[in-house]
Amino acid sequence: MAAGNRSQSVEDKATNRGQTEVNKRLKYISLAVLVVQNASLILSIRYVRTLPGDRFFTTSAVVMAEVLKVLTCLLIILLQKRFSVKETVLLLLDSIVFQYKDTLKLAVPSLIYTLQNNLQYIAISNLPAATFQVTYQLKILTTALFSVLMLRKSLSRVQWVSLLLLFAGVAIVQVQQEGNKEASVSDSSTQNYMVGLVAVVISCLSSGFAGVYFEKILKGSSASVWVRNVQLGIFGTALGLLGMWWNDGAAIAERGFLFGYTDMVWCVIFNQAFGGLLVAVVVKYADNILKGFATSFSIIVSTVTSIYLFGFHVDLLFTAGAGLVIGAVYMYSLPKPPSSGTSSLGSSSSSTASLPSPRKDGGVEMEPFLPKSVLVK
Repeated sequence: MAAGNRSQSVEDKATNRGQTEVNKRLKYISLAVLVVQNASLILSIRYVRTLPGDRFFTTSAVVMAEVLKVLTCLLIILLQKRFSVKETVLLLLDSIVFQYKDTLKLAVPSLIYTLQNNLQYIAISNLPAATFQVTYQLKILTTALFSVLMLRKSLSRVQWVSLLLLFAGVAIVQVQQEGNKEASVSDSSTQNYMVGLVAVVISCLSSGFAGVYFEKILKGSSASVWVRNVQLGIFGTALGLLGMWWNDGAAIAERGFLFGYTDMVWCVIFNQAFGGLLVAVVVKYADNILKGFATSFSIIVSTVTSIYLFGFHVDLLFTAGAGLVIGAVYMYSLPKPPSSGTSSLGSSSSSTASLPSPRKDGGVEMEPFLPKSVLVK
């Protein structure tokens, strides 16, 4: 009997050790995916928007990404139902049509996310990729403030300090950019720094509000993240088409929906559509510290790549501002110390499992105050 117990104990230890190794490997894979997704989309959009020649319509790219995202989520739901078309249709009818009040709740965040996607194209078209990546971290500040105001969440002293450092870092980068424009811009008449700055600030505000509003309306919801993305995608496609008709309707009618689409543009659209969904799969293996580290590392990747790809100039002021932002993001992602009467956000898996707040990009908001730096939504 004793020998049998010892044998069982050895097997259990070996199993636990193997599971630990697998989890560690998955964490590193998650980190790599988050960094690549965070940096590659911004860099690729900046690249295709600064190439000479015919430019694609960004409004059509937003719509195309929405359509691909909806189709992908439908396929995933079909896979979950083991290719039972009947069960899939019944699920969608129940979730979207019969529970129409629940579906209509998503119209507001979908409108905001569609606006946000279009604004991000405008911002990246007018700002250096590294500057956009740093400035876009203001969404952490806006999400935190909306969470405090709308959800009565509490912040630790370290988080408040990190938000101040974040704002200071972004401000320093803006001061630096005022006196030092991007060296590689050959046709500055097509790019307006102030337009890009206003676009990214509004995008950060909309991101913060939409994320918190989403969390508020979805408390107690049992719908899967894929069903939520189908619901959002339906509104997003409709609203995107409306925006496309309003802004570029005449030009698209003359030149076509796919005007200016190159292989690189398709890569951007596929990255936008599938990148966020891929993050949704791996993010459950990434804790808040890892997500904060991924965001910080993606800023470094974007900056270094911009130097070689776009001739971006990095001086002491930009380095100081970006360094403050990177440090602030990491500080903000640190676990909140437990205190009586308040829960430690993101400190336990049970708290995140009770409120799966799916985002427009297909991810699950694991921490209300620290949205994933996924460009899509």
